[in-house]
Amino acid sequence: MIPATFRHRALTAALSSETRRQISATSSVLLADVSVEHGRGTWKTYGDISTYRPGKFQIKTFNKISPLGLKKFPDAKYEIREGDTAANAHAILLRSHKLSEEEVPHTVRAIARCGAGTNNVPVSRMTELGIPVFNTPGANANAVKELVIAGMLLGSRRIVDGINHMKSLGEQGLAKERVEKDKAMFGGREIKGKTLAVIGLGHIGAATARDADQLGMTVVGYDPSLSIENALKLPRGINLSDSIASAIRNADYISINIPYIKGEGGTHGIIGKEVVSNFKPGAVLLNFARGELVDSEALKEHLDSNDGRYVSDFPDDLLWSHPNSVILPHLGASTEEAEDAAAAMAADTIRDYLETGRVRNSVNFPSTSLPDAPEHSIRFTVVTKNVPGMLAHMAEQFAASNLNILQQINQSRGNVAYNVLDVDISGHDSIVDFKEVQEKITMLDGVLSSRVIYGVPGTGYAKNLGGDYFV
Repeated sequence: MIPATFRHRALTAALSSETRRQISATSSVLLADVSVEHGRGTWKTYGDISTYRPGKFQIKTFNKISPLGLKKFPDAKYEIREGDTAANAHAILLRSHKLSEEEVPHTVRAIARCGAGTNNVPVSRMTELGIPVFNTPGANANAVKELVIAGMLLGSRRIVDGINHMKSLGEQGLAKERVEKDKAMFGGREIKGKTLAVIGLGHIGAATARDADQLGMTVVGYDPSLSIENALKLPRGINLSDSIASAIRNADYISINIPYIKGEGGTHGIIGKEVVSNFKPGAVLLNFARGELVDSEALKEHLDSNDGRYVSDFPDDLLWSHPNSVILPHLGASTEEAEDAAAAMAADTIRDYLETGRVRNSVNFPSTSLPDAPEHSIRFTVVTKNVPGMLAHMAEQFAASNLNILQQINQSRGNVAYNVLDVDISGHDSIVDFKEVQEKITMLDGVLSSRVIYGVPGTGYAKNLGGDYFV
């Protein structure tokens, strides 16, 4: 534990003149002391003072993050550290690492996953703590789409079986002798002129539908939550269905592109007995979304009795050895291009949030954006529980401190609300005004955290930890 008085002295001494020059000319004199985080009482879990770098955001990484993505963080403002070496992290960047709450210091403002799924992040708990979790929708769409197309070809011609057969013949020295004789064992069909049902028309589904159309296929789609953005990406000739059953009834190929959601009303086992009973004989199921979406027992009946096929890059204890299954490693986004794109998108999202307060591509916070802060103003962001009256209580505190709100936005999502307020600093020559109002707002019942964004990285953050003021 680090006493507040010690930390105050240490940080004040550490702040260089160069760091202070980063503050805009209109507010540098007024706000210089905001860069020293202000506290009360004893510091609980600040971290390691030896790793603190004044004037920089510290990014904590897990897994191997693409160097091209990390280059999005300018060295002048950001410090990248791996795992436990980032004791004072302001944000976390990860891929497949299963994140625990213990790995999230109280200093963390945001978490971003380089990928679409966030099952490895305790999203619900992060929401309770007032921490936005971001993902990178669409960054790996092309990589997964190409694998879906490859899956259609694997499901059409027994290519994998043929490869294995030729290896066996080669070991026996019979390859040249049998190569023509045995080809009839691996006959198949072409995909041109066949029907593809795409279940889920997000980034990957829309891209798959578009390319299948270009390959001469008839495309049927189903997505009850189809966005305007993705609707505009669909091929003109697509037929949209009003249910999964109607979409798949005449399909030769079925591609699942929906998120996995646990619990009642979720998508666990959504491709179950009722849906599978509508598959036509020989239908090929392509699952590059999540293994848990498919009821393996129900699908096995289709593979056994209807000469169906199953192609997936998720493990399946029941179907992995079935002669009509092709189970691949989880290759969906395993391309250099996808990893670069996902890391770059995650880095841009984190920068946007830390530097401007903007929220986009979050799985638990509402999308929120304000224009650039007006001249002679500073930006407050406040995360609260989504309960009535919070905005009014905050406005009262600003009014009581004689601070004028120039522009503001309040957005909510589920149990959390996010507020961005630009406050006029004209006529205020004391930093105490801003320190005091931030503390009063942060300690309001229902407030989870607050930030003052004014130009110096890594500073101006405060949290309400069960009635304790943490800054």
